Amino acid sequence: MPTDHGAPDDTAVDIATVASREVYRNAWMSVREDRIRRRDGSPGIYGVVDRPLGAVVIARRTRAGVEQFFLVEQFRYTVSARRWEFPAGTSPDSDDALTVARRELLEETGMVSDELRVLSVIDVAPGFTSQRSAVVLADDPRAGVARPEHEEQDLHGRWWTRDEVEHAIRAGTVVDAQSLAAWACLVVSGR
Repeated sequence: MPTDHGAPDDTAVDIATVASREVYRNAWMSVREDRIRRRDGSPGIYGVVDRPLGAVVIARRTRAGVEQFFLVEQFRYTVSARRWEFPAGTSPDSDDALTVARRELLEETGMVSDELRVLSVIDVAPGFTSQRSAVVLADDPRAGVARPEHEEQDLHGRWWTRDEVEHAIRAGTVVDAQSLAAWACLVVSGR
């Protein structure tokens, strides 16, 4: 039920968990099945993908008066296509957004930034996963040595102007939900 300001009332419990069991686990995620009871007493189930806190990193710099953003492209097995997106990932070793962002930026781009700030924290896909991701702005990164994970061996990236990013979004070239949400967070932040 919304509050007077239109925000949801997080104190109301519409669904209670009756039982929970893990049905799958690997190095990146676990899947559980929860038996639930709705407010009206009716039973149901939810399949939930649990992943640790993630970070989506918007690396930004200005060259010759032109604002630029770094995106990476890689093959995404689940959709059988290559996708352009902001560097992103999770870390089972840390629940600190800036630590995760630093690691992902270095891992996927080889860059380091001393100017990191969290713009927002987003629910990745609350219909089936508990994962949240911090949207982190990394200003003026400097070159380092990329350390991609084995699964990211096909990853490459480049700098895009603001106009190029916006055109790619309109054209459907950038369709990754976390990247689109991160871009919206950047735009509404006015940064």
